[in-house]
Amino acid sequence: MSKPKLLCVYCSSSRVLDSKYHTAAESLGRGMVERGWGLVYGGGHAGLMGTVARTVKQSGGYVVGVIPDFMIARELAYHEADELVTVSTMRERKRMMEERADGFVTLPGGIGTLEELTEIMTLRYLNQLPKPVILVNQDGFYDDLLRFFERMVRERFKSPGLSDLFTVADTVDDVWRSLESPRPFTADELWR
Repeated sequence: MSKPKLLCVYCSSSRVLDSKYHTAAESLGRGMVERGWGLVYGGGHAGLMGTVARTVKQSGGYVVGVIPDFMIARELAYHEADELVTVSTMRERKRMMEERADGFVTLPGGIGTLEELTEIMTLRYLNQLPKPVILVNQDGFYDDLLRFFERMVRERFKSPGLSDLFTVADTVDDVWRSLESPRPFTADELWR
């Protein structure tokens, strides 16, 4: 049996989130399995990360967790993953997730989630990553970030093609259309 294509999901590990975020994470996990996607993610069991992983696994899907050894020592690993890959650093973790993934989805999260998203956007801008990148803007969670991106463009810190680096999905249901018809990206001529 061949392994499924893998969707990398970036999201919060916070344990104190509103239940609506867990509901969306469960919906994403179920939808992934229904559409033949496995999960590659940061390997944790807490927060939305744990919710997505448990839902994929309970729905019969394939889960790959990539976690630094210091997080295992803090008892944060999801040991039920089909593959739990231990690495030494956060940089190795991100690299391995990027290499294994066929696409990327970002749910609401904190600074770690934001850092993962912007690194993937940067690789896409440099034409080093042709894979789809989707930002789930649940209940306007990322509205301020999107306005900040607009300001970067308006004040010419970033080229007008910034908005082409990713697709905004207002709901989890919108994710699937974007994965099925990803937008290709080529760096703007002006900024090469």
